[in-house]
Amino acid sequence: MSFNRARLLVRLAIQDLWHDRIISFCIVSSLVAVIAPLLLLFGLRFGIVNQLQNDLANDPRNLEIRMLSSGSYDQHWITRLQQRYDVGFAIGQTRSLNTLTDLQTDSTHFIENAEVIPTEAGDPLLGTQVLHHDHEVVITQEAARKLAVKTGDTLTLRVSRMLDERREWGRKRVTVVGILPATYFNRPAIFTRPALLLALEHFRDGYAVTALGVASGAQLNGNAPRYARARLYARDIDHVASLEHDLRAQRIETTSRLADIDNVKSINRVLGIIFNTIAITALIGCIASLIGSFIANVDRKRKHIAVLRLLGFTRPAVGVYVISQGALLSLMAYVGGFGIYFLASQIFNRALSTSQATGQMICKITPLHCLIALLLTLVVAMLVAGIGAWRAIHIEPAQSLREA
Repeated sequence: MSFNRARLLVRLAIQDLWHDRIISFCIVSSLVAVIAPLLLLFGLRFGIVNQLQNDLANDPRNLEIRMLSSGSYDQHWITRLQQRYDVGFAIGQTRSLNTLTDLQTDSTHFIENAEVIPTEAGDPLLGTQVLHHDHEVVITQEAARKLAVKTGDTLTLRVSRMLDERREWGRKRVTVVGILPATYFNRPAIFTRPALLLALEHFRDGYAVTALGVASGAQLNGNAPRYARARLYARDIDHVASLEHDLRAQRIETTSRLADIDNVKSINRVLGIIFNTIAITALIGCIASLIGSFIANVDRKRKHIAVLRLLGFTRPAVGVYVISQGALLSLMAYVGGFGIYFLASQIFNRALSTSQATGQMICKITPLHCLIALLLTLVVAMLVAGIGAWRAIHIEPAQSLREA
């Protein structure tokens, strides 16, 4: 079929649809009635689940796996943990007693037993904040509030011990280089390099620690440090379960937010089942309606199709004529359905944004989703139109004209 003949067919198809615009409107409306609700339903499902997943992925606390039991782990064990593909961050921690210290700025601003947490580059809680020196710390917002300090200020870290029935105090001046929002850690604490945390442990174990200004006590033996546990974060939320399972297989008691992650995945599965069931049901009804519409339309136009055959159009050309009409109708229906979806989604987003519980949940679809929906609409409509085309190409011109 030549290009001119194909262009003529398309032009005739458009003019025929305009001539029977009432029938065309009815067919388009039946498609819009399916497309618009499905787009809206999928937009709600995608928006809600995507927001929940983003909240999980963007909150580093959901990646944390806390080791509840204490052990004795060397640096080699910590290094092997860091090298696992499912580990995003790992660093050794000392015994719980040695992770507490007093913080003070003056006689009226002090904190007793603030937590001391080791950190390094890549810490999910600190993000891009990196400590370059042992005297630098990041403090939590609660600690900054109680001490009345800001970034750039200095404070005194103070720790005590009993040695030879005499109380001794170790002190170190540290500089605040960052403040961690309360969203991620709401207790008074400081984040420091591992060397300072090890110095606190050595001090409490009775060793002389010059970093804390204490020369009394036994000399360090130079042995490699051992850790009671590790600060551990999975690479992403999909690796939390496997990492926690492996730790428990080593008889290490752990806790995590795996239940919250599983809840979101369950919501995704349930919404997927609901959407797929509704979509399939609506699609079956739409296909049945379209089959009836196209067959009735072909039967109603038997004389016109017979005239096309007499004018020299072949059977395949007549089939293309009918299918092109189906494609044009589905394209118009998609545009109308998307327009209704867009207006309805704006209403949903405004309504949900006023609710505190769902303020961040939105109805949205991506450009890729729009393209896939358009292609599915065209494919379904053209397949259904193919049934009408099959009926059209079997029309005998002479018999149809005699019956007319």
